[in-house]
Amino acid sequence: AANPPAFLPDLAASLNNLGNRLSDLGRREEALAATEEAVAIRRELAAANPPAFLPDLAGSLNNLGNRLSDLGRREEALAATEEAVAHYRQLAAANPPAFLPYLAASLNNLGRELSALGRREEALAATEEAVAHYRQLAAANPQAFLPYLAISLNSLGDRLSEMRHPDEALQAYEEAVRALAPFFLRLPTAFAARMSYMLDDYLKACRAMGREPDWKLVGPVAKLLGEMDVGRVS
Repeated sequence: AANPPAFLPDLAASLNNLGNRLSDLGRREEALAATEEAVAIRRELAAANPPAFLPDLAGSLNNLGNRLSDLGRREEALAATEEAVAHYRQLAAANPPAFLPYLAASLNNLGRELSALGRREEALAATEEAVAHYRQLAAANPQAFLPYLAISLNSLGDRLSEMRHPDEALQAYEEAVRALAPFFLRLPTAFAARMSYMLDDYLKACRAMGREPDWKLVGPVAKLLGEMDVGRVS
């Protein structure tokens, strides 16, 4: 209040964090309000100095899309996510190493929002683009990006299932499990929740297609999940 040029950026950052913490506690309306305030401040800052503040605006818009989605406000969530993707495209074109991961994550979110609105062809295209970016990133740095590729591949399986391409969906689910399994087996606590839903999706897809899972892949993962009492696998 006393010195906006010096402290507005930090206020926006704290509001962004506040929105995330409130969301973690299920306080969704308050989370949305905090995130909306962060977006408003960062929009003003980015208008005055795009090189310095456009990345922050894109990040807050991505969070805003998530907060709106949590409340079922799908059209608004889509608009916020589309704006985030547009900004990240611009940033990634100028500096791929810094911003391609953020573009990929936003595209994954975009696929989810388009799917929720029944725009399945567009949802599939966005998710396929996210997977392509994560493949590129994972090829250069597997330890950093293979888990994110796995998440995006699982989303691709969902999108392909919605489009009634069960064989391709099964391939995507299996690749997702295969990519994440080594990380889960090495650091089970960190990856248990994601591993559980990915394995569940893969096994359901196998049953739907009347195919046997790859038990060499599934066995060690399912055994460890069982020992951890992670109950989603069916």
